[in-house]
Amino acid sequence: MSQVPECLASEPEDDVSTATAAPSTLLFAVATGVIVMNLFAPQTLVGIIGPSLGFSESGAGLVAMSSLLGYAAGLFFLVPLADLLENRKLVLRMLLSALAMAIAAALAPTGWSLLIFLFLLGAACSAIQILVPIAAATAPPEHRGRVIGNVMSGLMVGILVSRPLASLFAGLWGWRSFYAVSAATLVLLAAALAMRLPERRPMVSTSYGALIGSLFQLLREEPVLRLRAFTAALMMASFSLFWTSVALRLSQSPFSLGQSGIALFALVGAGGAAATSVFGRMGDRGWTRMATLVSHLIVLASMALAAWAGSIRSGDSLTLLVLLGASAVMLDVGITGDQTLGRRAVNLLKPEARGRINGLFVGIFFLGGALGSALAGIAWDFGGWTAVCAAAAGFGVIALITDLAARR
Repeated sequence: MSQVPECLASEPEDDVSTATAAPSTLLFAVATGVIVMNLFAPQTLVGIIGPSLGFSESGAGLVAMSSLLGYAAGLFFLVPLADLLENRKLVLRMLLSALAMAIAAALAPTGWSLLIFLFLLGAACSAIQILVPIAAATAPPEHRGRVIGNVMSGLMVGILVSRPLASLFAGLWGWRSFYAVSAATLVLLAAALAMRLPERRPMVSTSYGALIGSLFQLLREEPVLRLRAFTAALMMASFSLFWTSVALRLSQSPFSLGQSGIALFALVGAGGAAATSVFGRMGDRGWTRMATLVSHLIVLASMALAAWAGSIRSGDSLTLLVLLGASAVMLDVGITGDQTLGRRAVNLLKPEARGRINGLFVGIFFLGGALGSALAGIAWDFGGWTAVCAAAAGFGVIALITDLAARR
């Protein structure tokens, strides 16, 4: 087996200070949930942000893309600093940066300035992937799996409720209000973590350049990581295509929903979070390949249903809305299943490089999310809702073919 650089091959346990009482798992779960909302809220706001700042329909997807692309950049270039710098100070500095960018986004005078602020906000939000290892380090070894699972549940809840909350705030006070509320929440979160977060001093002795270089070496050496990250990126592209565009479709006939109605619709999609534990148990029982195939097929079925329900311009709007909502739940189930199984698979790889492997996996699938958001406006401009669903299904087909090819 190939080896990682010698300076990184054997990493002793990090030095976690006990001077501060260990925070509860709930605090870590809330922290990750609050932070991640900034990444997915723009997906449901593109319909009002775009026109207000002069973006065309094809360019509106850039709004949702920017924060996801920034998050991926943060995972690749900021999160590795956790292996070099004291983690508590690093997290707090990143949260303060996120606070500054949320305020800037709320006040952004132009569309291009907003894109820059959202990119930087997304990069600062990568502090999530520093908090997760801290949570694991503060728990006894026999409880670490459960702690990580609980923290990741908070992350999933944050992802799934970000869209309805953003729509609700936008409907009441305009889209800028979401970032104002986010900034106020980040102030409270930073204060809570400053009081409760323990110090975590990494024990790795290397340079930043060598650490970044080891990421590419890990990706080259680990076929499971490449496969799972690639299919997760494709699934995330489908997810972003749907959720970046569905607000545009819901505002049209026969649905004609305002921001409050779109918020309720987005809340329906949160039902997909329940699939996390189901797919996790399937992976534990050795059913990873079968469950992965099922998750990809669910995504394809969801896009077929969404295309049919969304293409009808007249008829019983309530029935069509229910069908479109069912497709949203199915999509979230499929995406959650693939990512749950993928995260489990990559976490079984080199324990001494688990943090960097996790960063690579998450970073790559968020690149897929950024691509999907960017293509949403283009697909919508090209062929409306049908083109959006076709593009999302196309990513699902590639994932399915990749999964089937890997079994041979």
